[in-house]
Amino acid sequence: MSREIERRPNGAHVSAFERIRRTNDAGNEYWSSRDFAQVLDYANYRNFEQVLQKARMACFNSAHRIEDHFVDVNEMVQIGSGAQRALSATLLSRYACYLVIQNADPAKEIVALGQTYFAIQTRRQEISDDELEHKRRLLLRQEIKVHNLRLAEAAKTAGVVESRDYAVFQNHGYKGLYGGLAAQDIHRRKGLKKGQQILDHMGSTELAANLFRATQTEEKIRRERIEGKDRANRTHYEVGAKVRQTIRELGGTMPEELPVAENIKKLGSKRRKALPSKDSETLRQG
Repeated sequence: MSREIERRPNGAHVSAFERIRRTNDAGNEYWSSRDFAQVLDYANYRNFEQVLQKARMACFNSAHRIEDHFVDVNEMVQIGSGAQRALSATLLSRYACYLVIQNADPAKEIVALGQTYFAIQTRRQEISDDELEHKRRLLLRQEIKVHNLRLAEAAKTAGVVESRDYAVFQNHGYKGLYGGLAAQDIHRRKGLKKGQQILDHMGSTELAANLFRATQTEEKIRRERIEGKDRANRTHYEVGAKVRQTIRELGGTMPEELPVAENIKKLGSKRRKALPSKDSETLRQG
């Protein structure tokens, strides 16, 4: 029987890579490079460190943060006498394992088996992550619709009554959050076509930033009883700028630099088609 797969008493097959998989207190999975080296038949860990270095470089070249996938630690390892001593190790995410296995010695049978295993598992995770992102986008987009109505009501009490005045008010919020870019500028920067709404092409991170801008502006206008179009515009700009500053302080990507997402209206249509007819009818009524 292959070393990569073993059979459990109940008949299920278990991958060698699953056997060494660990989870932390938060339920997140990870692998130790020490365990990984043993499974891949690297008797000399120094040789395996060269593989780790290549995997780190591949991670960097793929525009992923290395520290999100490779964490250097000291862990207690049992030595021949039964005692333990601290040795350097690297904790690996599933994606890191995929990169490691791609850079390991292809002549080893276990490496070839591992490449197939992690390719499949990584693809499954990508599909799962995409589905989660779609759900987040749909939820946040609906929340923004609701809170933009509330923001419009708050702005109206402050004196922003005419449609053209509200467009100016909205642009002040965008300019604060997007470093001086108005809605039309954002539309052009994102490469959107005429008639496409910028909110419909935002990912969940960008939508969340705009939702925070809208909710905090509404609350500030009501709380401080802002009066006058100029004060309302200035308030919206200041809140947007504050959200932008927070993103910068956290090391996040500026909203204008975030990628354009698929039209959210298409996502909603796909989800309705995937639902049973009764659930689809309920969604339309809601």
